Amino acid sequence: MLILSLTKLTLIAGVLLMCYNLYFILIALFGAAKKEREKPLPEAKPQTRFLCVAAARNEEAVIGYLTDSLLAQAYPKELFTVLIAPNNCTDNTAAVAKEHGATLFIPTGEIHSKGEVLTQIADEMLSGDDYDAMCVFDADNLVDTEFLSRMNDAIVSGAEVVQGLRDSKNPSQSAVSGWYSIGYWLLHRFYNCSRSALGLSALVNGSGFVVTRSLLERTEGWHTTTMTEDYEFSAQCVCAGANVKYVPQAIIYDEQPITFSQSWNQRRRWTTGSLQSFFKYHQKLITRAIMHRSRSALDMYITFLTPLTQVAGVVLCAISCGLLLAGNGIVIGKLAIYGFWRTAAMLSGGTIFAVILSMCIAAFIVVLQKNKVKQMAKSIASFWVFLGSYLLLTILSFFSRKTTWDPIAHTSAKSLTQFKAE
Repeated sequence: MLILSLTKLTLIAGVLLMCYNLYFILIALFGAAKKEREKPLPEAKPQTRFLCVAAARNEEAVIGYLTDSLLAQAYPKELFTVLIAPNNCTDNTAAVAKEHGATLFIPTGEIHSKGEVLTQIADEMLSGDDYDAMCVFDADNLVDTEFLSRMNDAIVSGAEVVQGLRDSKNPSQSAVSGWYSIGYWLLHRFYNCSRSALGLSALVNGSGFVVTRSLLERTEGWHTTTMTEDYEFSAQCVCAGANVKYVPQAIIYDEQPITFSQSWNQRRRWTTGSLQSFFKYHQKLITRAIMHRSRSALDMYITFLTPLTQVAGVVLCAISCGLLLAGNGIVIGKLAIYGFWRTAAMLSGGTIFAVILSMCIAAFIVVLQKNKVKQMAKSIASFWVFLGSYLLLTILSFFSRKTTWDPIAHTSAKSLTQFKAE
């Protein structure tokens, strides 16, 4: 009787998890279909005054190329400033940035994260009246020449926070950099693109985004405390009544980690930050969803549930295996051979299906992005490792969270012209 009751509960839980995943699939498909029918934003007269900022820690190899790509924008030079904030540097980051034409901002006090730098810059920006919006980049980025023009279009049309397309500088450098590239392409096309098309909020993705002065005034500046300032800021925007608009025509190119150890440390921080953001904002999001009938808040609340549903799926799988074994003859201290092999067959079959499905999805997005499948073959074939290790990191973060920000060395030193010529 107990086994039967547990089996029914497991079945109900499985159906709920299936509905949760189906929600994301339907949003992705309907949103992507609608986006294909949308026209780009109308081009607006340049009028937004941009403060283009990047926090930089020992980035002398790449900071000059970021600065050059920003100063080469097809946008009136008098309407934007490039501001580089060196912090915790032991190299010539500041000197290189200044040599390439950037203005320097030196943060005060101890700096432990990018979010702390953005807090000080936002406060400085709000204390004057020189800029209408803050653009945030990473030191390793290369910025397309039309980036500010397309962001201006979005802001003039009424957007208060805008995420551009975060593409990759090195998608085929290693299997790991390919994993990230595939992950970002999936995120942008089937999450950000779809939600923006359906009137929901996209997610801020760390760099290549713009936030207006009006929104920063409503949020009283930039105040993030979790290990993922972009994820947290996305929730703050929705709680303040502002959807993150996605504009794929505003493109940046980002250097991806190339080793598994770099990837592990970075995603360890990300999974910690995801949990921190859920526990900090889930009540605010669901309250706004109910009190203001906000579809965006509800959608983001559902997104923030992802770590919990992932762990729930693992627990459900373990319980299902136990019930399968019990239903096939577990005796105290002795396991029925038939039950063992049946369970093993179920697990191996499910694993093989998941691996094949992940490879198919990876290949599909590579083709969709018009990248060469042959160059990305290693990443496609091993994309399941990326997804599986992400699940493992999520589970680990429930028991031990990362509390330090480890920098990743950037070595892809090339100009925008060199990158596009490859």
